[in-house]
Amino acid sequence: MVKEVTLPFLLVERANQDSSGVALRQKQLGIWKEITWNDYLENVKKLSIALHKHLDFKAGEILAIIGENKPQWLYAQLATQTIGGISAGIYQESLPEQIRYYLNDLKPRIVIVEDQEQVDKLLSIEKDIPFVEHIVHYDVRGLRHYQNPKLISMKELLKIGEEHLKVHPAFFEQQITLLSGHQEALISYSAATSGDPKAAVYTHHQLIEAAKNLIQLDEMKKTDDYFSFLPLAWIHEQIMGIVIPIVIGLTVNFPERPDTVIGDLREIGPQTVVASPRVYQSIMSNVQVRLEGASWLNRKVYQLFKKYGDKRAKAKLEKIRLSAFDRFMYFLGDAIVFSAIRDHLGFARTRRAYVIGAALHPEAFYFYHGIGVNIKQTYGGTEVAGIAIVQRDDDIKAGSSGVALPNTEVKIGIDGLVYLKNNAIFSRYLKPEHQRWIVDGWISLGDKGFIDKDGHLFILDRKEDVIVMPKGEIYPHKIENIIKSSPYIQEAVVVGKNRPFLTALINIDMTTVGRWADKRRIIYTEFSDLSVNKDVIEFIEQEMIRLMDELPPQERVKKFILLPKQFTADAGELTRTLKIRRNHVENTYKDLIDAMYSNNGTVQVRISEAEIPLRIIQLERNLEVTEDVLIANAY
Repeated sequence: MVKEVTLPFLLVERANQDSSGVALRQKQLGIWKEITWNDYLENVKKLSIALHKHLDFKAGEILAIIGENKPQWLYAQLATQTIGGISAGIYQESLPEQIRYYLNDLKPRIVIVEDQEQVDKLLSIEKDIPFVEHIVHYDVRGLRHYQNPKLISMKELLKIGEEHLKVHPAFFEQQITLLSGHQEALISYSAATSGDPKAAVYTHHQLIEAAKNLIQLDEMKKTDDYFSFLPLAWIHEQIMGIVIPIVIGLTVNFPERPDTVIGDLREIGPQTVVASPRVYQSIMSNVQVRLEGASWLNRKVYQLFKKYGDKRAKAKLEKIRLSAFDRFMYFLGDAIVFSAIRDHLGFARTRRAYVIGAALHPEAFYFYHGIGVNIKQTYGGTEVAGIAIVQRDDDIKAGSSGVALPNTEVKIGIDGLVYLKNNAIFSRYLKPEHQRWIVDGWISLGDKGFIDKDGHLFILDRKEDVIVMPKGEIYPHKIENIIKSSPYIQEAVVVGKNRPFLTALINIDMTTVGRWADKRRIIYTEFSDLSVNKDVIEFIEQEMIRLMDELPPQERVKKFILLPKQFTADAGELTRTLKIRRNHVENTYKDLIDAMYSNNGTVQVRISEAEIPLRIIQLERNLEVTEDVLIANAY
């Protein structure tokens, strides 16, 4: 029987072609441990037969996985798919009530988790998930004395699989022949910036085509390294960290822990980097602040060559020819300064750094291209298997998302929404009622945008977030990006729908503001201490005044509050991919928002069992509400 192209089939092919090649690296106790393609395949073989023979897992069933990025996730996913099952990832930071939602949506009999933390979450909601019969864990620390009969370690399961393979040595090969490329293989949840997350179901064929579409445009090599640190529950990381490596044969590297990501990235120096705007913005902010604290000589050297880096970035992004002298000075600056910065950041070998999940502010684009990092904006989402639009290496426009990948179409509907269609679009939603979002194969992710004369897609904002004012539409995300271009501001939410003017809730950047405060000997112990400090408030006020000068009057924030706590996914203010959940934020902080539209100068909030006044910072005086503004916001 002819074997169809599926992920397990491609894994077998890869292991046959390069059995001793390094497929995965996992950092443990400071040491990078290598796993060959043959080791990868053998673990998948053992786990798949153990799931089928010992836990009675069958084709068509759903298996849920919860954990950080580690080889065991890949073994679990490929083993599930070998049997004809469907793998569904759940974000490892999810709270028990969020896991309850996902599991009741999926109804899996088997859940594979990383460690004691995840086991404890499941046991705390055990009565709400009676359909879960087996909990497989792959880190046994702290679990040796647990007596729950549902628990079994992956190590034990692999041993059981090894014994079964002795009796059924052809099991794996036989299973592969039963698979179809159009068989459902993966469930991925949308970010859910508003409402509940929607579960998109993918076939093997769709996942493989998504990988091929990107590879067809941006070449990746077998000898490349990829650094996998974004959650594997996210479809973008599924394609980049699991599918493309199997298709190409490149090596995937996993960090030791979430808090070692930056150092581990520096050690690996991957050719391809994929990260959210928040990651790139944080890296840029840290570089800028560290340069401020550098020695006089180092600052002068950097400032000397920075202007040539800026010219080089401008030439590339705006298609302007550099003079021979400017090219020489940039070459010199790269040898002396920029290459050292890239090496320190982990970008020494990076050919492409993709921005996913949201738009990165143009200022950051100029910064990264100025130091020689080929950063590229993308656009896509869960329903189109991650990246669908991307900037070309030789055609990058700051502010655009690029042009469509091969086998991908994009159009703007009469409603102003962006619509996408490609050969990797998901097969269906898990819940039939969500299927109404797809019309004739086209799907909109809810964003308004336009396509310029060169075919570049520009995203304006989510349709539901657009603010209508007398002089036109206002796009909060654009303003928030400008605010977050300050190295001292981590997050901002602009408010103004059905309001007379714009206001903002702001999170300072704890790291950079902390360094600023240390230099001025300002005493603080935690985030809230900095946020309410008089000097910090005045400093951020000056930053906001500077930033608002970039915008026309109607788009300027008139008042803002520094929040005493950071936005978090646990509190529901962010998605697990660090996008703002605007409706939740506006509902949670309604009293603070309402206060900014009053004549009050402060608003009372509770911090650590104490009531304290938060200052409302007004950037413009004599705020008058004109009649046309009231009329525009009445509808």
